Amino acid sequence: MPNDFPLRKIIHVDMDAFYASVEQLDNPELRGKPVAVGGSSKRGVVAAASYEARKYGVRSAMSSVMAQRNCPELIFVNARFDRYKEISKIVRGIFYQYTDLVEPLSLDEAYLDVTVNKKGNPSASLLAKEIRQKIFDATGLNASAGISINKFIAKVASDINKPNGQKTVNPEEVLQFLEDLEIRKFYGVGKVTAEKMYKLGIFTGKDLKLKTEAFLEENFGKSGSYYYNVVRGIHNSEVKPHRIPKSVGAERTFNENLSSEVFMLERLDHIAEELEKRLKKANIAGKTVTLKIKYSDFTLNTRSKTLAYFISAKSLILETAKELLYQEKLQNSVRLLGISLANLNTQKEEKDSKKEVVSVQLKFEF
Repeated sequence: MPNDFPLRKIIHVDMDAFYASVEQLDNPELRGKPVAVGGSSKRGVVAAASYEARKYGVRSAMSSVMAQRNCPELIFVNARFDRYKEISKIVRGIFYQYTDLVEPLSLDEAYLDVTVNKKGNPSASLLAKEIRQKIFDATGLNASAGISINKFIAKVASDINKPNGQKTVNPEEVLQFLEDLEIRKFYGVGKVTAEKMYKLGIFTGKDLKLKTEAFLEENFGKSGSYYYNVVRGIHNSEVKPHRIPKSVGAERTFNENLSSEVFMLERLDHIAEELEKRLKKANIAGKTVTLKIKYSDFTLNTRSKTLAYFISAKSLILETAKELLYQEKLQNSVRLLGISLANLNTQKEEKDSKKEVVSVQLKFEF
């Protein structure tokens, strides 16, 4: 085992059905019932679903109409983000009792590097159990956790024993764990990519491991190298306490589908104004403008343009977004438009981490 291999103890904590669980916590009448957070209108989208609703196939990002069709007894409640942020702050406060190396991914999940921790406890598994108990005692909500040697495996593991459970993948178990894992459970492999992998005969980590890096890059582009490495336990990204956003955006879903570009330009004006406010608030500018178009049949199209200079003003954002809108003929009526700015002036080039393969002989107390 190389002496410079980054031996880490990473915990990924994920609150169970967070938004829906908060609603059930605050309203006892919702407990044990299928609940969806989001709008119930024909244009609504499910933001989160309780485990009772998930049994009927209700999932986040699903249209409210489809969710109601899957589960006629589904109860819709409006999102209360101030309340979710309030509880998230309590949960993060608990994380910082154990380590300062906390990387929040959203209001309901975060990575913790407990290789060296404030409790002086060498067992990351025991720390995860203690953290989950403290979260329950402080909020009344359950959390699940994954524990392993890097962020990728910890995140995958946190989903294994949900809800209200945890999974530790010890160093000597890493390679076998990844080989046995269904490909759709690999973090970073979405539905479309999974379908493509199935057609290539890749159903498990073991199947993925048999493919060469050249083959994967040929079929999946830059992501091919990522897949080649993670299935071998190679993912040396550090837990970053202060995550720098890679993009800033704003979008709107419309009550009625838009078929006229005149109406779309009007909506883009409002979206660009909102984006400008967010950029100014964070003192951020960027070079790459991306226009997001979701059609009435839910197909998604993105168009991007990279400028030679940083921008943050609404006028320049809108001008570029208009250019992108007219770049191609619209395929259908439009239900959502969004504008985002990337290649931000806050980003720093990351040094390429040294790639090392996990050894099955590695002994590291978890």
